[in-house]
Amino acid sequence: MSKYKLVHYINQFYGGIGGEEKADIPAEKRAGAIGPGLALNQAFGDEAEIVSTIICGDSWFNENLEEAKKTVLEMVREDQPDVFIAGPAFNAGRYGVACGAISEAVKNELGIPVVTGMYIENPGADMYREKVYIIETKNSAADMRKAAPKMAKLALKLAKGEEIGASAEDNYLPNGIRKNFFEKKRGSERAVEMLLAKINGKAYTTEYPMPDFDRVDPQPAIKDLSKATVALVTSGGIVPKGNPDRIESSSATKFGEYDITGVEDLTAETYETAHGGYDPVYANQDADRVLPVDVMREFEREGIIGKLHNKFYTTTGNGTAVASAKKFAEEIARRLIADGVDAILLTST
Repeated sequence: MSKYKLVHYINQFYGGIGGEEKADIPAEKRAGAIGPGLALNQAFGDEAEIVSTIICGDSWFNENLEEAKKTVLEMVREDQPDVFIAGPAFNAGRYGVACGAISEAVKNELGIPVVTGMYIENPGADMYREKVYIIETKNSAADMRKAAPKMAKLALKLAKGEEIGASAEDNYLPNGIRKNFFEKKRGSERAVEMLLAKINGKAYTTEYPMPDFDRVDPQPAIKDLSKATVALVTSGGIVPKGNPDRIESSSATKFGEYDITGVEDLTAETYETAHGGYDPVYANQDADRVLPVDVMREFEREGIIGKLHNKFYTTTGNGTAVASAKKFAEEIARRLIADGVDAILLTST
């Protein structure tokens, strides 16, 4: 029996070409398995193999969406694979969106089964979970060893035309389609086991997850704004020209703290945006459009506020994990409180 043929899509990083500095490379195709494809091939055993790998820069794909899809579709069409696999993207936002978009295109336009993989908080997961099969992964490539066998298993089932089970059985993100299956234990026994695990502080998985609403009680209003110190914080990626701390354009792992003592206006010569999720033209022309230092200085002169804090904090919000965002917020808040700041103006894109 001949092996099933697969085409694998990965980004420039996993293709071994480079990081963010190479994110603008157009799609190219190479023979055989590369990077994570080696782990997938191992998981396929003697049943399937990756015949070619398509490598594409995350920025190029997302900034040239129609051209990118057309280019990659033609590359896939040339090999006529039994299954198309993209990623896994883990928590890389632009990579996840690219994996979802090209998987949907291959499925709909070429009629080829598709599988991709990503972390549940990846923006691509919300966008494409109801359109293609997305194996749930952890948030980093450290999970590759576990993710590859799950993706390979589902890909083989699709190649063989076997019935796909419920999401809990085949490890893909719930896609809105319910499927009945028989559990090994009756419901009452499972419920008691979950209760005992919870009482004893052990890990358990509920069969009916409830939404987790993060509610924050508002602080009391400032009584006299004219005496308040106000700070600027943004997820719009405004940084000094040249992005000295190399804050990532997506899936940020850091934030920046910058001194604006004596700065009255953010000019095109001194500030820019590092954010990759929106058209940067207007922000680069005048960064005050995202981080309004000019207006806050006017308020300061007019006595509307006591003073503008001499530092601002910035990061990029697109694709950034909620856990990372919370960590940034806690550290920024700690520094602002230590500096005696009374309020912040938080801006986005």
